[in-house]
Amino acid sequence: MLAAAAWYYYRGRHVGAFAQAVGNSPAIPAPKSQGPVPMLKMPTAKGWGPGEKPSVKAGLKVTPFALNLKHPRWAYVLPNGDVLVAESASLPADVKGFRDYAMNRVMNRAGATRPSANRITLLRDADGDGVPEVREVFLKDLSQPFGMALVGSTLYIGNTDSVVAYPYETGQTSITAAGKTLMTMKPGGHWTRNLIASADGSKLYVAVGSLSNIGDDGMEAEEGRACIYELDLTTGENRIFAGGLRNPVGMAWEPSKGSLWTVVNERDGLGDETPPDYLTSVQDGGFYGWPYSYWGGVVDDRVPQDTALVARAIAPDYALGGHTASLGLCWLPEGTLPGLSAGMVIGQHGSWNRSKLSGYKVIFVPFVNGKPTGTPVDILTGFLASDEKHSHGRPVGVAIAKDGALLAVDDVGDAIWRVTAA
Repeated sequence: MLAAAAWYYYRGRHVGAFAQAVGNSPAIPAPKSQGPVPMLKMPTAKGWGPGEKPSVKAGLKVTPFALNLKHPRWAYVLPNGDVLVAESASLPADVKGFRDYAMNRVMNRAGATRPSANRITLLRDADGDGVPEVREVFLKDLSQPFGMALVGSTLYIGNTDSVVAYPYETGQTSITAAGKTLMTMKPGGHWTRNLIASADGSKLYVAVGSLSNIGDDGMEAEEGRACIYELDLTTGENRIFAGGLRNPVGMAWEPSKGSLWTVVNERDGLGDETPPDYLTSVQDGGFYGWPYSYWGGVVDDRVPQDTALVARAIAPDYALGGHTASLGLCWLPEGTLPGLSAGMVIGQHGSWNRSKLSGYKVIFVPFVNGKPTGTPVDILTGFLASDEKHSHGRPVGVAIAKDGALLAVDDVGDAIWRVTAA
């Protein structure tokens, strides 16, 4: 069994790769099924040595904002400048066959699964030197926490199984009050639950990923998943805002149009670039194809079809390359960092299901008139060794600090990186 797993890992070194499918009109290769066991190729997690750090775009500099965290996944900046960090991790999949066994072995070696800290840590840089003097456990004993959103004096936390509200006072370094559960969700599968508040603070949007790759356990098991919910904070009611999104994670508002945007991890097992992960605006009532089709109406013939849903499937706005695992997303206002216009910053966690690894970097996508355009710009690279055998880190969440610095969360590196002008 181990020999077979090794073969699936190493065969990636002998298979050619397509050019990346990126941009508004990507060239997406025809699908080529990998069969019942997908290609498994991931670097061994190595971490960063003393003084090591990612490479950064010319004109910018990168410094460590926080080190020695416990698998940090997401960052949220409070109005007073405090930074909340969700420390949580994936759990091994239930082993139902060789595919699950092999995936668990590869993911563990790559640092993707480990004991989950299940907490949120507060970091405070009171003197503005780019290094926090205060590090406190802000909330503990949570259930794989991820998304965070503050509305007024209430802090909302997205656990894998619930959205919970806590009372918050400006400047406090820990919360001990009991939380109030506002909605529950099915745990497991794609477990992250990101949150973002509407501009007027009346609603929360909650991103929920699918249980499986393409509805492998039937669509009944996928009910209430692969979607973004709208949670009304006045009535407590929730509804599916948009569906057919296999694994939406990062969400951000584009200010000129006031539209909601997300990054989505697409399905596996159809080739290096097929289909690409994507950045898209999210329409109320919109359906984006999963699991029946991708990039609009391109049918996935591995799945029993729903022709009515395929007929109304919306093609995404911008392709980000196959299996880049684009997770983090935040809006970068014009003039925040030199050499970058207004647009979206994206943390690409990195691939496991392609012959040549992709992602493992933080990129910038410029926007013009409320839409993505042009070619992505690399902000942070160097997370992946050139021989692809090991990784120093893997980017996840991105956020803009109160002082305008870009913060990039690195779960394998157990770090948060701070990017500013050189």
